[in-house]
Amino acid sequence: MAEENGGQIVQDVGKWEWSEMWKKEDWWAVWLGFFILLMGVVIYFPQAGKLNKELMEIEAKYATDAQKTDKFRTIGWYQLSDKKKSVKANNNSIGKWLANYSKKPHGWSSNPLDAFFMGEAKATAKKERAVAKYEPLKAAAAAALATAQAAEAKAEAAGFANEQLNEEAKTAIADWRNANLKASKAKSKTKAKPYNQIGWLILLGASFAVFFGIGMKAMGKSFTKFLIAFIFIWLISVLAYFASAQATMKTYGIGYAFWAIFFGMLISNTVGTPKWAMPAVQTEYYIKTGLVLLGASILFEKIITIGTAGIFVAWVVTPTVWLVTYYVGQKYIKIPSKRLNATICSDMSVCGVSAAIATAAACKAKKEELTLSVGLSLVFTAIMMIVMPIVIKATFPVDKQLILGGAWMGGTIDATGAVAAAGAFLGEKALYVAATIKMIQNVLIGVMAFGVAIYFTTRVEAEETGKKVGPMEIWYRFPKFVIGFILTSIVFSLLYTNFNDQVAGLGPAMIDQGVVKGMGDLFRKWFFTLSFVSIGLATNFRELKEHLVGGKPFILYIFGQSFNLCLTLIVAYIMFYVVFPELTATI
Repeated sequence: MAEENGGQIVQDVGKWEWSEMWKKEDWWAVWLGFFILLMGVVIYFPQAGKLNKELMEIEAKYATDAQKTDKFRTIGWYQLSDKKKSVKANNNSIGKWLANYSKKPHGWSSNPLDAFFMGEAKATAKKERAVAKYEPLKAAAAAALATAQAAEAKAEAAGFANEQLNEEAKTAIADWRNANLKASKAKSKTKAKPYNQIGWLILLGASFAVFFGIGMKAMGKSFTKFLIAFIFIWLISVLAYFASAQATMKTYGIGYAFWAIFFGMLISNTVGTPKWAMPAVQTEYYIKTGLVLLGASILFEKIITIGTAGIFVAWVVTPTVWLVTYYVGQKYIKIPSKRLNATICSDMSVCGVSAAIATAAACKAKKEELTLSVGLSLVFTAIMMIVMPIVIKATFPVDKQLILGGAWMGGTIDATGAVAAAGAFLGEKALYVAATIKMIQNVLIGVMAFGVAIYFTTRVEAEETGKKVGPMEIWYRFPKFVIGFILTSIVFSLLYTNFNDQVAGLGPAMIDQGVVKGMGDLFRKWFFTLSFVSIGLATNFRELKEHLVGGKPFILYIFGQSFNLCLTLIVAYIMFYVVFPELTATI
């Protein structure tokens, strides 16, 4: 890492040479990410023929009922969709083994040992309690289905020509779907089994140490020192997941990212980060690898399912919010550091921590500036994921809570996981809309990093140094891991479409529920956690203090997020209910 004014800079230094492709952190993040995804392809793609046959059989059984009318999505349409979603490439024996191998500490309430170990007797008792809660929800879902079937039958008897009967059927079907969602969540808890996670965590940690250690060795660092240091980082990462798995922490949305940074900063600002642990404090190395994996989950065919309305909300509002907030931060709030301003803007307007780190690398932000940006994001994300669904329920018209509410949350809540949790609180449609818009927004990570690299190289640093720079300097500055992020998105989008061209549903089964969730996502959050721990361990409160004078970063975030909330709500309403109401009706 380079030094500037006493602070660590998030950047890669040096002029371009081909050897960078096996000696630099960004490129190793790309190769490691590619390796994991390639393993997913090798494991899951041989099942394509078998899953194709299953989907064809489902199509033959349910397609007729699913296509009875184009006035609304019928019960048959949802049953066809649910059956197709149950076809997953990662349902094989290797997929199940990988799920156990990569599993985080389990949820717990009052007994911390439950996070790592549960015996037969306790698992049986837990299962019985879950079944007792599930049965009434199952009955409620069955009753809601019967009501929906009766309402749909009335609409069908009228040839689907009676608007009132069609609306009654749509409402009844929506009620059934929400009841079914609650029952499905409860059912998942009835599968409690005894477990001992300690051995798996040791194996996983050792695997990660070797996995990242190979890259460190290639970059000229000590493999042995990294392995020893990684033990310390790994233990804190496990501790972060342990804390976030506690029932109360789950309720209030205090997730693993918060605890990872908190524990890291607690150590670095009390006893101090041990020198022997520093070789494994590699913030960018871990998260850049995770971001390459994230690219595989951004699938273009899924993006266009929500149409121009969702794309407009994500790709027009987001850069507008970024530019306005950055301008206000410099012109009126007087943020002393343009790099801090840019990092906060990306964090707040795009997708939280991932965007913040990409921006920090592109503009050479200091580590303290990155930490401050991430901290602001985590605090407001926890608040917004709880408050926004409540506000929507209390103030939005009933017919606009799911679509408009989901779009509003998807465009404003920073973290993807928090978006999904908030959307699920409102219902299935809200979850779908919110998660899809957030996925569309995530595409901007690469675009934003490129734009920031150009701006800071040609304008900001040109003013600071008085020297003009050429196009190659932009290439030197550009975070190379973004290339991996973009390539994985393009490649897996093409594969997704190719599978879907064979039979509808094969794309999600092979890519989304295969390589992505059965491989990439299993490790991505662990890599993010390692990065957050590293952020905490590398952060000193004394260095952070200078950026907090006058509360300007806080004011900037409040302004930017308030503007984001207002603009996203207005644009989402216009797009979904004024410009494209016919699209909204089909969701």
